[in-house]
Amino acid sequence: MNMVEVLLVLLFIVIVLLATNVRIVPQAYAYVIERLGGYNTTWGVGLHFKVPFLDRVAKRVNLKEQVADFPPQPVITKDNATIQIDTVVFFQITDPKMYAYGVDNPIMAIEKLTATTLRNIIGEMELDQTLTSREVINTNMRSALDVATDPWGIKVNRVELKNIITSEPIRNAMEKQIKAERERREAILRAEGEKKSTILVAEGHKESAILEAEAEKQVAILRAEAEKEKRIREAEGQAEAIRVVQMANAEGIRYLKDAGADEAVLTIKKLEAFEKAANGSATKIIIPSEIQGVAGLAKSVGEILK
Repeated sequence: MNMVEVLLVLLFIVIVLLATNVRIVPQAYAYVIERLGGYNTTWGVGLHFKVPFLDRVAKRVNLKEQVADFPPQPVITKDNATIQIDTVVFFQITDPKMYAYGVDNPIMAIEKLTATTLRNIIGEMELDQTLTSREVINTNMRSALDVATDPWGIKVNRVELKNIITSEPIRNAMEKQIKAERERREAILRAEGEKKSTILVAEGHKESAILEAEAEKQVAILRAEAEKEKRIREAEGQAEAIRVVQMANAEGIRYLKDAGADEAVLTIKKLEAFEKAANGSATKIIIPSEIQGVAGLAKSVGEILK
């Protein structure tokens, strides 16, 4: 074997070594590297070269958020009801070294820890509280798991109770309880409705009576005002009629005086005025004394002329 062949062989060996010891770490991954069996370093994203025969990739770690869906776990509530809860855990690896060396099987460890924590939390709650407090259970579960998995380089982001499965006797009892509660609420609502209806009817009668009394009062006031106005108008009419008659008599006497009528004629006119007054509603008429003599004279003259 000549020198050229030796060089070619060496070149081939170098190329093979380079090809087998160069690593490219993709995005959202990390490689844990051991040298001679012990932890050496952690590779991030990019191109890396390991020492042949000394270094090795101990673990490829996925740094993305992962989901672990665990099968239903049987738990017992505070009031001794057995239920099964199906949980889903969302976690993310934050420290590849601790994840690689902290626990042998991290997913199984999270599952067992989830079941234990779930039993502790549900064991302090009654069945009804368990069914209506999912958010509280999720929060308590996440806090407990996050603290427990921190030494493993794992951060628990969320815990969700996907399903709560109860036994058939419990479901039947709950259905009966729900039915009884609905009937009770229906009876309460019906009673409240009847009460409100009775109150509204009574208030309606009250308002109607008040309005009727007010209307009758207004009608009485209007009638009294109308009667008052009528009497005022009648009095004013009578006063006006008397005033017109008196003015007419005064005007006639004045005309007689202007025409040069003597005292006897004026006295007769006065008597005619008293005659008209006597035809009215008055029952008594007082005639002055000076007119009485003239009246007798006028009567004598009338009898002679006949």
